[in-house]
Amino acid sequence: MRRHKLTTTSIIMLGFLLGAILGTICLSLPFSVKQGQKIGVLDALFVAVSSVCVTGLSTVNIGQTFSAFGQIVILLLIQFGGLGIVTFTTMVLCLFRRKITLSERILIQNAYNLDTLSGLVKLTMQIMKVTLCLEGIGAIGYAFVFVPEFGIQGIWYSIFHAVSAFCNAGIDLLGGNSFCAYADNVMLNMTTIFLIIVSGLGFPVYWEIARLTSRRLQHGHVQDTRKGNLQLKLVLLATVSLILVGAVLTLIFEYDNPDTLGNMGWPGKLMAALFQSVTLRTAGFATIPQECFRPGSCLVYLVLMFIGGSPAGTAGGVKTVTVILLFASMFANIKGRKDVIVMHRRIADETIRRCVAIVTFSFTALFVLTTALLAVQGSDFLDTLYEMTSAIATVGLSRGLSGALKPAGKLLVCLTMYLGRIGPITLALAFNHQKPAGDITCAESKVIIG
Repeated sequence: MRRHKLTTTSIIMLGFLLGAILGTICLSLPFSVKQGQKIGVLDALFVAVSSVCVTGLSTVNIGQTFSAFGQIVILLLIQFGGLGIVTFTTMVLCLFRRKITLSERILIQNAYNLDTLSGLVKLTMQIMKVTLCLEGIGAIGYAFVFVPEFGIQGIWYSIFHAVSAFCNAGIDLLGGNSFCAYADNVMLNMTTIFLIIVSGLGFPVYWEIARLTSRRLQHGHVQDTRKGNLQLKLVLLATVSLILVGAVLTLIFEYDNPDTLGNMGWPGKLMAALFQSVTLRTAGFATIPQECFRPGSCLVYLVLMFIGGSPAGTAGGVKTVTVILLFASMFANIKGRKDVIVMHRRIADETIRRCVAIVTFSFTALFVLTTALLAVQGSDFLDTLYEMTSAIATVGLSRGLSGALKPAGKLLVCLTMYLGRIGPITLALAFNHQKPAGDITCAESKVIIG
């Protein structure tokens, strides 16, 4: 990093780009597809980008097109994309027992946005262990569904979908209808919901819960005012609130829609609404075809997809904490407060600026790229906006547009998925320094706004 003068941001961007290129090469090989199937370079690129960016959109049927080798490549791309280049690099260095240099420790620190260099390698390895453990639990849950149906092949299906669900990729091997055939299967629904939620919380939340649990077991109570608790409270509050809001609004809008919830009993309605609300948190699996939902529901889904999951996890979007802090800043301005206060804690000004930058970047990219796709594709507005919001937030839900994309449209969606995966991360790192060298203090001036 010192020799080539690459910043953390550059390494992350190049890492995902390199992963997409290598994935495209591997998926373009003749033995990556099943006998009698063929795939063009552009479609291979689309699937590789979608996998490494853990989005889930696809222009081909994954299960019917790719051989066992191709599916393994996709699985590795998903795992790499979900955990990121930094985690994978650290894991490889540890496996080969290579010493982690100071510059590499700084890279890990910046990637996780931490304020200390101590215990970084241990933290990274813990992330890998927790990931494999949770994916293993998910694979066991899926095995109860897939093994009885598919036999020995069901074991592979269980592993693949567990990794895809935990990494919030939403890529499946079951055909073009995702999990729609299992809308009434409680085990599959609950396993998927569990994996999506726990992965969307973010790894720092795991450590905080583990720390508080350990203190409670040791002392019988928790008396701790460290700032880490605020992250935990914000993430849990936002996660529960958004899931409940999404599920309730789905029930309200789709209760009597015969194409979605209308023909289901109450237990089925509740489970389908809950699954839809959870999968919008950038997971991409579906038990109901997205094109069947009413426009009112789709409007709600666009907002939920754009928000996404929580920081430092496998989910995409602008992140729950970002949105909470923006609303807190808005209310602080309305009340005439100088500081942004959340749960009796003052939020640093640079954090608020970072939130504004992330949301502004994501919204601007979404607007520009959606306009471009409408120009080259000439598709329905709602379908296009849904597709691009799903891409920028790395969700993977589609109203049927993916399979009808023109070559230029495929490239635009690939660019959107890539920007969605690395955009918020790179912006957060770019604004990581409070006072970059060369700052100039200018005279203050007031302008009229609002």
